[in-house]
Amino acid sequence: MSKHLPLREAVLLWLEYAGSLSPTPQSIGVLMLLPHWSTVVEAVAAAAPKEEHPDLYAKVDGDWAPNPVTLLEESGLFAAARLIARGAPVSVSELADSFVAFCTGPAPVHERWLLLNGTFPQGTRIPLGRHTLQTFTADELRQVVPMPALNGLQPWSLDLNLINGAPFLHVPDPGRTVTRRPTWFDFTGPRAEAQHWQALLPLMLWDRELLLVDSVFSVARGRRFDLNRRDVPTTIQVYGGRGGSGDEVEVRDTGEFHVPAAYLSALTDFCTTISAKIDAVMEGATHDRRILNRRARRLERAARHLLAAYQRTYNDDAVWDVEVDELHLDYVIALEALLISPNDKREGIADNIRSRTAALFLAPDHRNEAMGIVQRAYTARSTYVHGDVIKDQTEQKKRDELRTLRLLTLQVILRWLILTPSDTDDLAPLLDAAAQDAGREHHIDRPLRAFFATTPPRSLPADITAT
Repeated sequence: MSKHLPLREAVLLWLEYAGSLSPTPQSIGVLMLLPHWSTVVEAVAAAAPKEEHPDLYAKVDGDWAPNPVTLLEESGLFAAARLIARGAPVSVSELADSFVAFCTGPAPVHERWLLLNGTFPQGTRIPLGRHTLQTFTADELRQVVPMPALNGLQPWSLDLNLINGAPFLHVPDPGRTVTRRPTWFDFTGPRAEAQHWQALLPLMLWDRELLLVDSVFSVARGRRFDLNRRDVPTTIQVYGGRGGSGDEVEVRDTGEFHVPAAYLSALTDFCTTISAKIDAVMEGATHDRRILNRRARRLERAARHLLAAYQRTYNDDAVWDVEVDELHLDYVIALEALLISPNDKREGIADNIRSRTAALFLAPDHRNEAMGIVQRAYTARSTYVHGDVIKDQTEQKKRDELRTLRLLTLQVILRWLILTPSDTDDLAPLLDAAAQDAGREHHIDRPLRAFFATTPPRSLPADITAT
């Protein structure tokens, strides 16, 4: 910090003068005219030259100079001056240190952060391809905020304790527009789950409980933390007292996806293995070979349709009645994307999907159960697309069927990833042969048993435990 002492002293002098102003809100233009501001700008130019920190600069009258908007607004210095003038309890020394760090620290790396609605052990850090699943303490999150001393002092500040320990999927910003809040009818860009499916899918395959994206926002650590209180779904928790007479505390709404500390190692192994399998398939998307390219497209298509339905299911009893049939359709499309063979004829597609789905399960009873689920799903699909209504079925029964179909689809995707060979066009021929008990033990049963024995998800599937 000693080599940046002139910058620190210049900021302290400017803050001292700004703090003596009237508490009436000042504009950036007014604050730029204050004594000592030119000294601050000169100190920034000396401590953080354009060659090392181009993000701090803009052209002013044709020449490059420290950008006043960046220095005042993005750094938080503008808000700091206004708070000091109002008598807010702010450490001027800490503000000056934060401003120096803002100007002289590493160049900002823009990231996307996805807030998930589950709960994970403190200290979770799991690589998922380019993404990382991570939980942060409130102190760690505080270091991400541009001017930590101001957090909590402004009306729009986020209480970092609200997201203390919350799970975030973060990834370097791919430079594409993403909706900040994953509202269904939002036309600002592709939905988050569609862009980040490769990281979300291993987590979804780990447990049957729903893990949803609550919000999406932009981060440049130490520069920008684009998360507001309204972006965090909350609920009221009552502590102490009897009959609801205790203290009411607003807490993050976490849903049902819960990973105990004892399961963290197994989750990490599972996610690492599945993420590697996904990456291996998706490498074909940039490969010249037609087979690899098609396989990658089919996996991505299946995952996108799975997530389209999954993300609209807050819990198994919270699905819009008008959307239940539509969600059925997405799951059926996901199954077809993986299990249809390029050599299939148009007639008999439903029979092929039903037979190949069943072939993925080890025990005869579970194969029959899978065939029944697919048969009912195709009936619901046909009824929906033909504009008819399924009769004699309550809305609760339809939601129950939807949950059963979701769990089956997840199992199909998981087993497809485990079994898909690298040297053939698709898995369909092996499944067709297995349906006739030809090569079943070698191509299907043995690889599945080996995977679930060494890298099991949260709960072993019933057909695995039955064999």
